[in-house]
Amino acid sequence: MAVIEDDDSYRGAIQRLLKSAGVSVQSFASAEDFLSSGRQHETGCLITDIRMPGMSGLDLQAKLNADHCPIPTIFITAHGAIAGNARRCSEIYGQTF
Repeated sequence: MAVIEDDDSYRGAIQRLLKSAGVSVQSFASAEDFLSSGRQHETGCLITDIRMPGMSGLDLQAKLNADHCPIPTIFITAHGAIAGNARRCSEIYGQTF
């Protein structure tokens, strides 16, 4: 499992929660950090923030799919722009959310 979140405290809290449940987890401060780690093919699941400086979580998912590296992803956000995020997910996955 990988956690990608730009907020240090939130990223740490998610990582501690997952570790307390016995989940092996690595955390990254950005999508770019995750991509440069080379761990894409070893990651079974992502938890990623939608809105981050640089590459967004949605852009990361689109890149992984384009690179033939689909990873089940849980998107999180502190922002309430649900309609825009759902529209972007529909563009990536070709489904209505």
